Amino acid sequence: MKEFVEYLARHLVDNSEAVMVDLEEKDEVTIFKVRVDQADVGKLIGKKGRTASAFRVLLRAVAAKEGKKAVLDIIG
Repeated sequence: MKEFVEYLARHLVDNSEAVMVDLEEKDEVTIFKVRVDQADVGKLIGKKGRTASAFRVLLRAVAAKEGKKAVLDIIG
């Protein structure tokens, strides 16, 4: 799943080298912390949060396929 998150994030931002994905396990949930360049935070969130919402839906679908739960945090 980490590769999937990195792939999506790198293709949504301009400065793809600045994308970093950290994992944190809490209870039964995997938290993906995506760090991007400050200038690219808006591109990852999108208008009215629509891009971030779609990103989260895709992540939940991939996690559900593997029988897990996942959460996405965007850090600028």
